[in-house]
Amino acid sequence: MAKTLMSHFRRELFDSVAGGTGLSVLFRSEAAPGEPSPLPIDPESAETTAVIVLGDEHMVGDPEWRGYVEGLSREAEARGLRMRVLPVAFEHQATALTSEQAIRCDKFTGSAEARTSRLIAELTLELCRMLRHYLVRLEHGDDSEEALNAYLEKVTIFLSHSKHAGNGEAIAKALRGHLHDGKGLSSFFDVNDIPAGVPFDRVLLNRVRQSAVVAIHTDSFSSREWCRREIIEAKRHNVPLIVANCIGDRDERGFPYLGNVPIVRMDPVGMDRLDDVIGRILDEVLRDFLWKCRIEVTGVSDPGVTFIPRPPELISLAALPKSGMAGDPMMVYPDPPLSREEQRLFEAVAPQVELRSFTEWLAEKA
Repeated sequence: MAKTLMSHFRRELFDSVAGGTGLSVLFRSEAAPGEPSPLPIDPESAETTAVIVLGDEHMVGDPEWRGYVEGLSREAEARGLRMRVLPVAFEHQATALTSEQAIRCDKFTGSAEARTSRLIAELTLELCRMLRHYLVRLEHGDDSEEALNAYLEKVTIFLSHSKHAGNGEAIAKALRGHLHDGKGLSSFFDVNDIPAGVPFDRVLLNRVRQSAVVAIHTDSFSSREWCRREIIEAKRHNVPLIVANCIGDRDERGFPYLGNVPIVRMDPVGMDRLDDVIGRILDEVLRDFLWKCRIEVTGVSDPGVTFIPRPPELISLAALPKSGMAGDPMMVYPDPPLSREEQRLFEAVAPQVELRSFTEWLAEKA
């Protein structure tokens, strides 16, 4: 399981926004040479540190390991939300390893693959919480009430779907049920989530801007005005977005703004990949937080630059300030640089806009 988690969190998806080798994932699996317990963990080596304790009967039965984990728990308590111990219990007795609430892997059901996907999703959510807290802490200070509120706030998933024919509503309801089975996730489903007396159009677009969006692309999705508006709003505000491809037969006019984002194929009838869809949108949320953190820690302020979390596309131009800028506007995006054909298209449509990958931009600032 440790190798699986390392493979997931160190993959290329996060390298492009976190820089270098992406997320730093370290192992502590056996005693250091000549010592009774593993090497210590230095929380000062990073801005934020998550310690994932994979607890089983062997760890519970080893006094050295129990003492080591208890020490980590005390260290985390002393450092507040900058360091978190995230226990994972593979057996019930492993819940006694620390005082922190454990992820109860022993209660997960389904296949081994499904249980692993759920664990990755729950850990991803906790990492998102830590990074959101870190961003607020930079703005308000170490012990602010705002930072704690940010940590506790749930991640909202906006389910954009068509109710016209097909299975869009049924898929959205199934995803909503899956989302609410886990901790720390909420969903925005449709007008039924809007209080009476509030203009529904303003609320819908407001929630899109503040959520991660799953576009449930069924046969009728592209033909529905509000589905199109929701996706355009998501793209204009650069929120995390994925497409669940649930086409059953055909889409007569593919909506162009559904591109440039991850796509997960799902059977519209069998709905067999709900965990994959949820896991992928959480990866995008984590990726978005990593990108924002990387921008903040550079300490470089440039009002003429618009940072976007994905490779730019023509709709990205809508995110640029309309006035009050000195010089040509610039968009900075995660590495790698755009392909030459994409650059040519931007040069033809918006020759005044400069495009830089993050590494290119930093090199110019050096």
